[in-house]
Amino acid sequence: MKRTLYLLLFMMLTTAIDAQKVYDLWPKGAPNSNGDASDKAELHVFLPDARQSTGRAVVMCPGGAYSHLAMAHEGTDWAYFFTHQGIALIVLKYRMPHGNAEVPLSDAEEAMRTVRRNAKAWHIDPRQVGIMGFSAGGHLASTVATHSKGTAKPDFQILFYPVITMDPSFTHRESMENLLGKKPRKRDIKEYSNDQQVTRATPRAFIALSDDDDLVLPANGAYYYQECYRHDVPATLHIYPSGGHGWGYRESFRFHMEMVLELKGWLQSF
Repeated sequence: MKRTLYLLLFMMLTTAIDAQKVYDLWPKGAPNSNGDASDKAELHVFLPDARQSTGRAVVMCPGGAYSHLAMAHEGTDWAYFFTHQGIALIVLKYRMPHGNAEVPLSDAEEAMRTVRRNAKAWHIDPRQVGIMGFSAGGHLASTVATHSKGTAKPDFQILFYPVITMDPSFTHRESMENLLGKKPRKRDIKEYSNDQQVTRATPRAFIALSDDDDLVLPANGAYYYQECYRHDVPATLHIYPSGGHGWGYRESFRFHMEMVLELKGWLQSF
C-alpha cells in the first residue's frame, strides 16, 4: 500500500515537473550588468491545467545569500503544491548582484511584468500575481513588495525565513555584502532595509521562520511583521519551534505538514 502511494506521488510530481517551460527573461539583453556575461536570468514556468486555473500566480525567488540559488527545494520542488491548487508558479533564476543591488531587483521586476504581459495566454488574472522568496530571495521578494510600482508591484507576498534588514548588527552579513558590497553606503543600508520601507500600500504578507534560526536571525521576519501591523497591512507570522534555516519544501522539516496547511489556508483566505 505504501509503495503504491509513493508511486502515485512520484507520478504527480513528475507530471508537474514535465509541465515546466524555461524562458530567457531578457532575450534582447539584460540591463544593470553585474560583470558576469555567463549569468543569465530565466523563468521556469509551471502552469496548472487551464480548466483548473484560479487565475492566481506566484513568482518565486530562491535563496542563496545572493551568491547562488537553491533552485530545487526553494524553487521547482514547489510546482505541484501550487499547480494542484490551480495556481501558476514562475520560478525566477535571477542574476547575482556582485555589489549591484539593481541587478536582481531588475530581474524580479521584469519577471512580474512578464507574467502580467502573458496573463491571457497563461490564464492568469493580472490582479492576482504575488511574489515569494526564501532567505536572500525573501529579501528580494520584500524589496519588490516595498519598492516596486505599476505592473511590477505584487498583489501579495510570501516570505520564508527572509533576510529583511541590512543593518550590520543583525543582518545576514554575507547577503548584505554580496548585495551592497563590503563597505555599503548608509543610504543604501536604509534603502534596502525593507522593514523601514513598509507603507500602507505594501501588499499583504505571509511570513514563516524558525525560532532557532541562527543564520538569518528571526528578528528579520518579526520586525517586518511588526511594520506591516503598524501600517495596517494584513499579515500573518508563523514561527516554528525548530527547523533552523533553509528548509524550503523539504519534508525532513519537522513542521512541513503544518507549514503546507497554513500556507494553503492563507492562500484560500483572500
